[in-house]
Amino acid sequence: MTRGNAQGFASEQTPALAGLASHSRMVQRLRRRYPDELGLLPAGTPSRASLVECLATLRARGHDTGAALRILRQLVLERLVVLDCEQGAALATVTGVMTALAELALDVACADAFAHLDARHGEPRAASGARTPFWVMGMGKLGARELNVSSDIDLVYLYDEEGETRGLADGRGRVSVHEYFTRAARHIGALIGDVTEHGFVFRVDLALRPNGNSGPTVCSLETLEEYMLVQGREWERFAWLKGRAVAPRAAIAAGAAAPLRGVVQPFVFRKYLDYSVFDSLRVLHRQIREHANRRSAGRPGRANDVKLSRGGIREVEFIVQLLQVVRGGQYPELRTRPTLKALQRVARAGLMPQATADALAAAYTFLRRVEHRIQYLDDQQTHVLPTRDDDLDWLAHTLGYASVCPFLGDLDAHRETVAEEFDRLLGGSVPCRTCGKKPDAPAPAAPAPNDLDEVAALVASAGVQEALTRWCREPRVQALRDSTRQRLLQLLVRTAGWLGEGRVGDTAVLRFIDWLDSLLRRESYYVLLLERPAVHERLLRVLGMARWPARYLMQHPGVIDELAGPSLLAQRFDAAQLERELEERRLALARGGEDDEENLLGLLRRAHQAEVFRTLVRDVERRITVEQVADDLSALADAILRVTVRWCWSRLRQRHRVVPRLGLIAYGKLGGKELGYGGDLDLVFVFDDDDERAPEVYAAFVRKLITWLSLQTGEGHLYDIDTALRPNGSSGLLVTRFDAYADYQQQRGSNTAWTWEHQAMTRARMVPPRSPAAQGALPPEGAAARLGSGPAADGVVPPHSPAAQGALPPEGAPAETDDEAFDLTARFDAVRHAVLTAPRDRAALRAEIADMRRRMHAANPVRPGLFDLKNSPGGMIDAEFVTQYLVLAHTAEHPELEPNLGNIALLIRAEDAGLLPPGVGRAGADAYRSLRFAQHIARLDEQPTQVPEESLAQERTAIGALWQAVFG
Repeated sequence: MTRGNAQGFASEQTPALAGLASHSRMVQRLRRRYPDELGLLPAGTPSRASLVECLATLRARGHDTGAALRILRQLVLERLVVLDCEQGAALATVTGVMTALAELALDVACADAFAHLDARHGEPRAASGARTPFWVMGMGKLGARELNVSSDIDLVYLYDEEGETRGLADGRGRVSVHEYFTRAARHIGALIGDVTEHGFVFRVDLALRPNGNSGPTVCSLETLEEYMLVQGREWERFAWLKGRAVAPRAAIAAGAAAPLRGVVQPFVFRKYLDYSVFDSLRVLHRQIREHANRRSAGRPGRANDVKLSRGGIREVEFIVQLLQVVRGGQYPELRTRPTLKALQRVARAGLMPQATADALAAAYTFLRRVEHRIQYLDDQQTHVLPTRDDDLDWLAHTLGYASVCPFLGDLDAHRETVAEEFDRLLGGSVPCRTCGKKPDAPAPAAPAPNDLDEVAALVASAGVQEALTRWCREPRVQALRDSTRQRLLQLLVRTAGWLGEGRVGDTAVLRFIDWLDSLLRRESYYVLLLERPAVHERLLRVLGMARWPARYLMQHPGVIDELAGPSLLAQRFDAAQLERELEERRLALARGGEDDEENLLGLLRRAHQAEVFRTLVRDVERRITVEQVADDLSALADAILRVTVRWCWSRLRQRHRVVPRLGLIAYGKLGGKELGYGGDLDLVFVFDDDDERAPEVYAAFVRKLITWLSLQTGEGHLYDIDTALRPNGSSGLLVTRFDAYADYQQQRGSNTAWTWEHQAMTRARMVPPRSPAAQGALPPEGAAARLGSGPAADGVVPPHSPAAQGALPPEGAPAETDDEAFDLTARFDAVRHAVLTAPRDRAALRAEIADMRRRMHAANPVRPGLFDLKNSPGGMIDAEFVTQYLVLAHTAEHPELEPNLGNIALLIRAEDAGLLPPGVGRAGADAYRSLRFAQHIARLDEQPTQVPEESLAQERTAIGALWQAVFG
């Protein structure tokens, strides 16, 4: 029996498993003790309703509340052994039933305690006069709805605010709210946890409350918040990750527990990537392993602890929780409690390969099912494999194995999978048990320096040595606390080593010092680099390649975490995936009531920065061409526009329909899919809506939309928006009816477009209604010419993209209508076609464009001896103007010039159509590509785009010949 089929065996072979439950000594005892009560629990898997029904029946038979709850637990346990061991019940079934039982017991205990205390003291009152809310927080497996069959329950008791009880009618019995709930907590603990003739309901553990066992039994929400801000320890963040209000049920249903989220969530999930928890988790895990080792000393059987030993359940939970706590502040979709669900979300977020997540999920499920069987034997809270042969044999058979050996083989394999992933994540292999050394530990080197002042001596380069010495002596650096200085020391020693080995250069190290200086008190980034040497080295490479990436990293330091992605260099931007991830994050925020504008603006900016940086790294590592960079940055802008339109519209107070009937026309670099880093967006906004409110609504919407895109927040901005190309320019309306826009462009009426506006139309497009990645990625500029003519890749920004279908409409919004399919693409294409194919006096057009080019030259003078890549004769604008003339003058006879394919492809098509002399079009296209590359490299390194006149002479000549062939 192998891991692949063992888990399915039980459900397929249930006849062979019949009667196996009777081996459990717990089952034997229960069947002897409660023969008349076992039939009271309705048949099948227990539900909350059937538990309530059975509890009522037990009470009706004369049992008090405590006894009835205890007997109910015994009946549930007997049923679960049968369902699990004989009928192959799923893990979620078993844990779900145990969680439901705990929630019911706590709800009943709360009601019992309140009834008892209200009769003596009156109800506890808040300042408003209403009853003070009280919550029982379920931590750990109870909070995650993963309770095992013999688990204790970790609880924290909270109340809303201080006050006093109402007292009795005669004025007696008043106590503080704190005292009231302290007594309530004791009552609940006794009702559930005290051992009687019927046992207990659940063991109660309060060690996770503020200040642990030395703290008060209950605390107010204000006290909890202050504790988390001032004293909360890193390991407590892992505990509160799974915290959930589980009782009283009525208070939770009424939403009274909502304030808890605002206190707990900022403590668990920090705003920025937080790698400082690695050390805390290592310490906690080491303590747990050492405790397990001490328990097993002299008792080898205890080494087979499926929860606490190496590769056990706890390590799976640590793996998942570590990634959640580190990333959950920026990836709200990771904020979920159940381990198996969190594993899949971690994989979907790209933080773990899907195969690894699946392997860990299989191991976790297997280990939890083993754990339950261990506990079924004697109802003991143990996780150690039994030592009796008959118990082991029974355990293996209930899991579908024919004998013990294959079961133990699979158990070892699962634990090894978990242990390897745990060790990999926490940065190290397992030390040798004999010598204590790690197998991959490097040979001892020269003694490392003990202080920052000594680091410079490790560097041979005089320039780097001087910079390091000067920086390390800066008062701000000297004033850092010892732990921060120690981390900086480790980073600089590693960096100096790599510099000496030639793995990084002087420039990279100098910029790294500047980067460190800009983040002097952001210690979490130092921890990230220490935890991820590969990220540290790649960061140095990126810093060393150009100035603009270095500046971007200083402005947006959080993006360095993207360097850890294993697929960073192998993949391209995927618009559909980005939109899907953004929608998942928005919905995750909405579930917690956190989807306000500030958080949504932050989501958009962080996602945009991460994608820009990924493209930037692929660019400087020469994994993608300049044309592919432009394609990806343009596709990113399209995706951000789609999402922003959708989110912004849903928050517009004046909106009068579910879906806005708005289109965004992209011009300039975005229109031609030649967008660069930090480029602004040339947009024209048009609408087609007959509602009398439409002009005012869309004007307000576009203003809000531009604010969302361009507002400078603490996390930066998205894009600057230029609307100067709208009809009548800056004096025209911000948003135009589509029919008016069409009339303006097609020379209908007295108010019509100028020639330069028609030139701009040659590279205009509607931002596509669907992500290009969802339709098949478009080839880079120039590739289309080799593939032959094709339709223009034009579209419109719709209210949603297919990647986001299924997103909920705004609260209170009517159901979707035909507007959902609103699309101006075809109508825009018709207008563009009419403009490009309109009859023109070619000589007049040629003269007008040439005159415009002369005026541009005059407005952008270049010093003698220099060549401006863009503005000088023979530069990029000459090639662009040639292309625009050819498109406007000849598209009517040569429709292959109509698609918006970019200058390179169109010049080649023009030559193929006989509009350019043989070789001139292709030479001009190649020269244009070379000038774009030179401009791109110069801007990346923040160098002037004016170069010595003798540079790029061949390219200047080729574009000069192109200009001469068209304009003479």
